[in-house]
Amino acid sequence: MYPRRGRGNRSAMEIQLKTLLPDKMAHKHRVSGSEDDSSPLMDEEALSSSSHDSLPIHTGEQRRAAPSKHRTWIKRLITGSGPSKTPRTIPLAGNVPSEKYPPNVIKNQKYNVVTFLPIVLYEQFKFFFNLYFLLVALSQFIPALKIGYLFTYFAPLSFVLVVTIGKEAWDDWKRYKRDQEANSQVYQKLTSSGYQGTPSSEIKVGDLVLIEKNQRVPADCILLRTTESGGACFIRTDQLDGETDWKLRIAVPYTQKLANDQALLRLRAFVYAEKPHKDIHTFVGNLSVETPTGDQVEPLSVENTLWTNTVVASGQAIAMVMYTGVDTRAVMNTSFPSTKVGQLDLEINRLSKILAAVTFVLSITMVALNGFRGLWYIYMFRFLILFSSIIPISLRVNLDMGKTVYSMQIMRDNSIPDTVVRTSTIPEELGRIGYLLTDKTGTLTKNDMELKRLHMGTMSYGGESMEDVRGLVQTAYSARQGTEGSAFRFKRARDIASRVRDIVQALALCHNVTPVIADDGEITYQASSPDEVAIVKWTESIGLTLYFRDRNVIRIRTPDGQMLDFQIIELFPFTSETKRMGIIVKDTATGEIFFYQKGADAIMSKIVQYNDWLDEECGNMAREGLRTLVIGRKRLSEEALREFQRRYSEAKISVGDRNNIMQQVVSETLECDLELLGLTGVEDKLQDGVKTTLELLRNAGLRVWMLTGDKIETATCIAVSCKLVSRNQAIHQIAKMTNSMEAMEELSLLQGKTDCCLVIDGESLHTYLDRHHLEFIQVAIRLPAVVCCRCSPTQKAEITKLIKKYTGQRTCAIGDGGNDVSMIQAAHVGVGIVGKEGKQASLAADFSVTQFSHLTRLLLWHGRNSYKRSAKLSQFVIHRGLIISIMQAVFSAIFYFAPIALYQGLLLVGYATVFTMAPVFSLVLDKDVSEDTALLYPELYKELRKGRSLSFKTFFIWLTISVYQGGVIMMLATWLFEDEFINIVSISFTALIFNELLMVALEINTWHPYMVYSEVITVALYISSMWVLKTDFDLTFILTTTFIWKTAVITAVSSFPLYILKFLKWRWNPPSYTKLAG
Repeated sequence: MYPRRGRGNRSAMEIQLKTLLPDKMAHKHRVSGSEDDSSPLMDEEALSSSSHDSLPIHTGEQRRAAPSKHRTWIKRLITGSGPSKTPRTIPLAGNVPSEKYPPNVIKNQKYNVVTFLPIVLYEQFKFFFNLYFLLVALSQFIPALKIGYLFTYFAPLSFVLVVTIGKEAWDDWKRYKRDQEANSQVYQKLTSSGYQGTPSSEIKVGDLVLIEKNQRVPADCILLRTTESGGACFIRTDQLDGETDWKLRIAVPYTQKLANDQALLRLRAFVYAEKPHKDIHTFVGNLSVETPTGDQVEPLSVENTLWTNTVVASGQAIAMVMYTGVDTRAVMNTSFPSTKVGQLDLEINRLSKILAAVTFVLSITMVALNGFRGLWYIYMFRFLILFSSIIPISLRVNLDMGKTVYSMQIMRDNSIPDTVVRTSTIPEELGRIGYLLTDKTGTLTKNDMELKRLHMGTMSYGGESMEDVRGLVQTAYSARQGTEGSAFRFKRARDIASRVRDIVQALALCHNVTPVIADDGEITYQASSPDEVAIVKWTESIGLTLYFRDRNVIRIRTPDGQMLDFQIIELFPFTSETKRMGIIVKDTATGEIFFYQKGADAIMSKIVQYNDWLDEECGNMAREGLRTLVIGRKRLSEEALREFQRRYSEAKISVGDRNNIMQQVVSETLECDLELLGLTGVEDKLQDGVKTTLELLRNAGLRVWMLTGDKIETATCIAVSCKLVSRNQAIHQIAKMTNSMEAMEELSLLQGKTDCCLVIDGESLHTYLDRHHLEFIQVAIRLPAVVCCRCSPTQKAEITKLIKKYTGQRTCAIGDGGNDVSMIQAAHVGVGIVGKEGKQASLAADFSVTQFSHLTRLLLWHGRNSYKRSAKLSQFVIHRGLIISIMQAVFSAIFYFAPIALYQGLLLVGYATVFTMAPVFSLVLDKDVSEDTALLYPELYKELRKGRSLSFKTFFIWLTISVYQGGVIMMLATWLFEDEFINIVSISFTALIFNELLMVALEINTWHPYMVYSEVITVALYISSMWVLKTDFDLTFILTTTFIWKTAVITAVSSFPLYILKFLKWRWNPPSYTKLAG
């Protein structure tokens, strides 16, 4: 470690700290001395009074912080190591104890060897079906309750468990292999003996790591050096925030200037970093270097960082590891949303409880009819076991397999290519949607920007007149080359050409776009915002091309081929809080210094000089659906620049609330009385088929809400142009509503307008959600369309949850950006669009599509089929269990209410599997209407939302059918075969199997090849099994004509009346779709 200084230096240190701290905090800070080096650098009261982590100055006198005493290895073993809770000070190239910080291990496994079975079994037996059958199976170990063979009860349950456990084990094994592959990636670590290969899992806090081009960043790091002379480095962040555009990162200036990499190891320096947190867009830290002339402090911000899972896109980088493992931003932002359960699953769960009650009532009835004789309670439990097939364990297996089929059909649909089903448990939800919540930019629109309008107060250009701008720019730059000095440019009465040149030059300089020149000389642009790329492409189209940019210089090419260099003095990037960006540049040819700024009109109107046209023109452009940007500039003298730089440098190393202090300096010194250069209007084109899609969905009965961050005028225009607002609908606008009384009055006015579109801004929305959310949602859910503007991601999620809570209807949220993820995860069904903003929304969604128009087919066709098929399949499987239980009840009643099993062993197992499974499962390919009819008549979708395909009414209809068929089969088998009563098992079972096969043919709407083949093959298998199961079938009796014709009569009586009833129902009360098809 570095030698300590004596106490005589304390006063100097205190003075140095006081210059960096606010006055009210400086007196509370103290510096560690030589005797008590373990005391904290800052008083805890001072630390807690700041909204940000306080940043100390580090010198050779300060040692690294001692390991946390309260976190012991025992606590880590019991609770696991969560994110660290305190800031950290790390010596550059020093030794950091590995036990102090979490290991850099990627672990996405859900289980380990110890927890696998307990967790998986718990997840299975928390469902009523599985728990019920477990109890039934365990009851067979009690001699008094034993009925039949053990495998009869354990085989179905074991099959379900083995399939589930195997699937979970396979999925977790794949996660383990992926983790192992990531953890074993080798990185070069800088040591005193050179670079050494180190696996990612062994990288520790404080290590200096070399990251190659196209290599994943293994941990959260501080960028120290790059191969670019200016210290610039581009990274790809699509795996972190979903954005596909490259981001610019800058190496720490002091370390970038070092002679070579080994010089890093000789530095006496410390890095201070704030405590780990989730925000990937902010970072506060300091690099303190001890030099012969004194301590030098370099402020660190997010532009000096490389977060885990980002990828270096240009050159090589040397970075110092600051956070590892669970402390990294990527891990802290990894959320595991709650598993979504479909409404159909909830309905089936309710029906299963009714079935349990039916089982209990039937058992009690059997005992009661016998007069509660003998050990009646034992008999009751035996009856409960005999009737256990009323709750079919195969139901969940059939439904899960059906959902897999639906998911495959969706992904293989050529009409909606590249659609991905990420949550295969809720495809039926697509057929029950009542509310659609959609983003605007990139979802309804293409996020394909084009500058359409340029307005400068007295002059306006757009459409064909844009060609005039090209000529004016060329004239202005030709004049520049032929004049002395810059008097022409800055005299008050400038001509039109110079004014156009000024705004075009401002647009070519004020951005964060970087040109990338390909081998063939073609220039492409990288930026985090498509708006900026659109503007830079427009300046290129009129002759002013962004040719080169690094962290120090911007070079633009004029229409006549001349190169103009501008030195970048300071850059103020765009943030969602400031809603503007600025840049200070110096013209290297003339020495003039300008501050350029562009931003939202609501912000910029307060910054630019007074004018009487800006607000009006912003409104006009917004009504045309254009996104507006206001451009201003300010000329700076050398003296004014020096004063700004002095104050800004002090703000950069401030210890409390750094960002606000920096912004305050910018506001006070730069953002006042800017010259208004003009206003731009950028068009975001509508997605293909948006108008048709919204009209179809509205006709299908969906209520559509647009939740966007755009301004009211732009959102309203897009809502009208995309047909979200129908032709005759009025628009009711609520804006800037902060008063509770006025807010309630607006709601009262809105209550009488049931056929209008509500447009509300974020400020008013906040008022309603904060104070009157119940009243607001009760009024809003009655409206056919709602547009919420200036919405934050949190507000989007909150609105989604309110609609879910107060309507009880299924919601679908669709978006394409990272700001839509919370809304997508909050909805019953989340749909993500793979767009220009990246894949973050797509990866977080249940379904991923490539464009908004695919939603029509997803809901109206696949949603319909999934719901109707699952409803019919589940009820048929329940019927299959009910009918055999009714037969068992009749059989027991004939034998003086004795709890004796009618079917045992392989017959009982085969009934739900080999003998009926394939035909019953063919219902998952059924369709009640054609594809064209479903898409042509979206009104059919309204019927699905009523849930009539699976309801208490349909359940009791199936219950009645099961009672009738089970009773008829058993009674007729007893009556017709009275002389052959010993063969009652083979008689009744054969009639039962053929009855179920006929029921499949009766219930299915469209006979398809799979159904026909499955029926024929099943009949062949059943007949063949008679030769194998000789204990259950007497072949000499079965091969007689008496057996055949009497079995046929039983089957006909049990099933033929249902054909008649179905025919009469279709004749007198046909379904609505048959009328349309006809």
